[in-house]
Amino acid sequence: MELPVPEHVRPLRDRVLDFVERRVYPVEPLLSRGPGDPAALRELRRLQGEAKAAGLWALGHPERLGGGGLPFLDYVYVNEVIGRSEAAMFALGTHTLQDAIMLDQHANPRWRERYLRPLVDGELFSPCFAMTERDVASSDPTQLRTTAELVGDEWVINGRKWFISHAHLAAYTVVMARTERDAPAHDAFSMIIVPAGTPGHRVERAIPVMGETSGDHCEVAFEDVRVPRENLLGPRGGAFRLAQQRLGPGRVFHCMRWLGQAQRAYDLMCRRAVSRVAFGSPLADKQLVQQLVFETAAEIRSVRLLTLDAAARLDRGEQAREEIGMVKVLGARMLHNAVDRAIQVHGSIGLSGDLPLERMYRLARNARVYDGPDETHLTTVARLLLRPYREAS
Repeated sequence: MELPVPEHVRPLRDRVLDFVERRVYPVEPLLSRGPGDPAALRELRRLQGEAKAAGLWALGHPERLGGGGLPFLDYVYVNEVIGRSEAAMFALGTHTLQDAIMLDQHANPRWRERYLRPLVDGELFSPCFAMTERDVASSDPTQLRTTAELVGDEWVINGRKWFISHAHLAAYTVVMARTERDAPAHDAFSMIIVPAGTPGHRVERAIPVMGETSGDHCEVAFEDVRVPRENLLGPRGGAFRLAQQRLGPGRVFHCMRWLGQAQRAYDLMCRRAVSRVAFGSPLADKQLVQQLVFETAAEIRSVRLLTLDAAARLDRGEQAREEIGMVKVLGARMLHNAVDRAIQVHGSIGLSGDLPLERMYRLARNARVYDGPDETHLTTVARLLLRPYREAS
């Protein structure tokens, strides 16, 4: 595995990094209010226009859909520097990649025509994916209770969804619901498109998350929601297979963005260490601080190698289940450690809104829960690793 950024990717990666540092960093406090805030939305639209003019828009989306057409592995390297700022995903149009691919591959022509190109172009802010529920352990999605019954030519959906990102802004919601009563659990669920404004579909509230109240995560109700049978996304009973197509590459994208965030935290920590004087010498001279620098650098480099290995395997057409599970757990842990140590070296200013570290810390803690909690990935990967030994015994 080649660790350095490939030469053919480096110029584009450098341009994206320059855009993130010079254009996005200065307005992060404003953008952190969320696109529901009018001033934040105006600033986001301005940045999106600049990204399009610079040829940096939607780089991972297929070219035939209006994106940059970067191959998967090339995009992974670029996604790492986009990840240095959570807001950069939206400014550069990369946040819709998984949803656009799902629409392109699995939606009927009507929905592709209505949503796909506007989604890639940034005219629609984002769809949302409604899977998790408050009253069941969503780490075991076979227990989800939301149902969709086919009545004539319409799906009738009932249930409640929890922690649904950007539900208040989405043009449509992809709902994961039980559609097959007697089928095996992993063949009993389907994905169905519910356009915003459909009667019975209500965003009930934004959920406060560790002090964040911008509405990024919502509680959503579906009460006798009726949509045409053609709103099915993919095959009936095929939700779990579609979810794996979405989540596998998505977890690699997450991990590369986490690496970008961790590298930013590491840079801030090291700059602080060499500039801050305590007891007559810079913090960088203190052995405990040197230990934090060493451990953070080692973890970033280790996780980066593991993540690139997982990406390369996916690029070759492998499932890479073990590798993806490993990097999801280790990547979230690495990000949390990097930001936590950076805050410690900064002291009180690291806890304040004057630096991005407090926002990054919230993201880091969330990372250990969403897309499956660490415990689920640990046990799943361990079973895979032990399988050949069980079979040989």
